[in-house]
Amino acid sequence: MKNNLPIIALDFASADETLAFLDLFQKERLFVKVGMELFYQEGPAIIQQLKERNCELFLDLKLHDIPTTVNKAMKRLASLGVDLVNVHAAGGAQMMRAALEGLEEGAPAGKKRPSLIAVTQLTSTSEQMAQEELLLQKPLLETVVHYSKMAEESGIDGVVCSVHEAKAIYETVRPSFLTVTPGIRMSQDAADDQVRVATPAFARENGSSAIVVGRSITKAENPVKAYQSIKLEWEGVCQ
Repeated sequence: MKNNLPIIALDFASADETLAFLDLFQKERLFVKVGMELFYQEGPAIIQQLKERNCELFLDLKLHDIPTTVNKAMKRLASLGVDLVNVHAAGGAQMMRAALEGLEEGAPAGKKRPSLIAVTQLTSTSEQMAQEELLLQKPLLETVVHYSKMAEESGIDGVVCSVHEAKAIYETVRPSFLTVTPGIRMSQDAADDQVRVATPAFARENGSSAIVVGRSITKAENPVKAYQSIKLEWEGVCQ
């Protein structure tokens, strides 16, 4: 998955909006992310519709519950045929191991289980928020690196983190460990509600395995052109 396609966050309210957006990309092979809003509105049916369009799929539900509940939920998600799913690392090592076991048990016979990654800290979390609201006693970077090491030791495939943390994470984990980085913006774009943001070029230069891009594509005047620009910058191709 290293330096794969940019992952487009399909942050739409309905299948109709989603499919109309994807109709713009007739000639592109896409890796897309389905989050809570779309999945809770449309359910597994939207996954099937996207699979019919040959999209690679990241189902971004960020499970965080007791180990037994997460295990049972992952058994169901494994049957959907998605490529990537996630949990919150804050659920702890036992929960992450239970999630992995659920995926392995729920994957259809002869099919590879989805890759599993853990959210370290949301990219909307600032250092001030981490200390004053979440009462983290350690600096945010140290917490993210600790969560990443715990995730690796739990056997899962990688983490969701800020681009700004990827290098520090790779000082403690294996090179094949995934760092999936949201909060990606082109230099001229607004940060919106994200705090720890970066450009595709910065992500590439700082070791991200994959980038997740939402509004810079979905809200662009020309989404296809925006996607192609981000893809070229991610690939290190001069424009």
